[in-house]
Amino acid sequence: MDDIDLVNQPPHYNQSDIECIEAIEASMAKEAFEGYLKGNVLKYLWRYEKKGGKQDLDKANWYLTKLRSILE
Repeated sequence: MDDIDLVNQPPHYNQSDIECIEAIEASMAKEAFEGYLKGNVLKYLWRYEKKGGKQDLDKANWYLTKLRSILE
């Protein structure tokens, strides 16, 4: 079985021609999308010790990287 990348390309978010994150971004003003990304960073940092461990830290990093990329 192929390795599934649950952080960068989770299959449950890639089931159509557009990724979920792209649809969310398209549906929001820039400032709202930045807040969405920041909220997800905080969520994954908040819970990593009790729920997702390293995978939650990787997810927090993914959302932080995305936030940085739209600010550049």
